Amino acid sequence: MTDTTALPLFPLQTVLFPGTVLHLKIFEARYLDLMSACLRSGDPFGVICLKQGGEVARKGQPVELEDVGVLTRLDEMDADQPGLLRVRCSGLQRFRRLGPATQQPGGLWTCDARTLADDPLRLPGPTMLQTVQALAGAIKALREQGQEPFAEPYRLDDAGWVANRWCELLPVSLAAKQKLMELDDPVIRLSLVDGFLRDKKVVIG
Repeated sequence: MTDTTALPLFPLQTVLFPGTVLHLKIFEARYLDLMSACLRSGDPFGVICLKQGGEVARKGQPVELEDVGVLTRLDEMDADQPGLLRVRCSGLQRFRRLGPATQQPGGLWTCDARTLADDPLRLPGPTMLQTVQALAGAIKALREQGQEPFAEPYRLDDAGWVANRWCELLPVSLAAKQKLMELDDPVIRLSLVDGFLRDKKVVIG
């Protein structure tokens, strides 16, 4: 694990997972500048969930951030309108904040951070087969509707990848998604997802 000094942050009212494809519309000057800097340097930025506060800066509004976020790579950027960027990004590796975040004069939040280990490659157990098959079915259905829900390759033999993709789709609270993302054991994460799907009758048997 390595420490990162002054990691630029992009707080959102969402929980990003490693491997997630993230589409953003950017119009605030602090983030327009951030995307330009990332395009030049190739460095990632940190997406982190807001516990309190809004995505758009408002004077006097308190902001509270989660402790764990995901390093994010800028993949594509399109300036189709003046002052508006459409960007496509990819979630990379989790990080943990080291101390409080600091807001710079231009409004950008930064923090010192430590990257966290990637999920170890673990096969989904036999009891998870139906949950894996249900995800494969969801991917097929979405693609038939003209949607590409996840970035390829589809790693259906990887418990962490399957759990993370289900976490993107599940209608659960941000707090619940945050706790799932923070779990270090991908098999436990997938087991919790499996339990939710069985409770909601998405998976039966």
